[in-house]
Amino acid sequence: MKIQESVDYHIRSSLFAMRRMYNLLAAEHGTTQGVAYVLISVPREGVAATRIAPMMGMGATSLSRLLKTMEDDGLIYRVKDQTDKRVVFIHLTEKGVAMRKKVRQVVIDFNNKLMQKLDADEVKSFTRVCQLVKKEACSEISRLANGDCNEMI
Repeated sequence: MKIQESVDYHIRSSLFAMRRMYNLLAAEHGTTQGVAYVLISVPREGVAATRIAPMMGMGATSLSRLLKTMEDDGLIYRVKDQTDKRVVFIHLTEKGVAMRKKVRQVVIDFNNKLMQKLDADEVKSFTRVCQLVKKEACSEISRLANGDCNEMI
């Protein structure tokens, strides 16, 4: 098999193209794709900071720097848990909520363009393939590193 024929190659090259596109679109709004993804990932009631890194596939150190930048830019604020002071919840500021609306619309617009070019069976097949890839990758993570990636499935 040629590497260009593998599922991995197509997913990876598509991901890189989408990241590049989203970084360019995010720059038009004065942000980055990473910041935008955090904004979209934080629910109204907030989320424990430790839950964000697995959702984004980031290490804790990189996420920590990103959250610090977002806090400095006035997009988020942190609240320590009342019962366990080690747990910190991330919440969006009003500025963060406004920016989330903008970046969320960018994602919706791109997905609407895609959906105009795909039929329901293609979307269903694509979703099934992606779920299988994630399941197999998680199985390998468990085998190789005794890790758990169930939050990504």
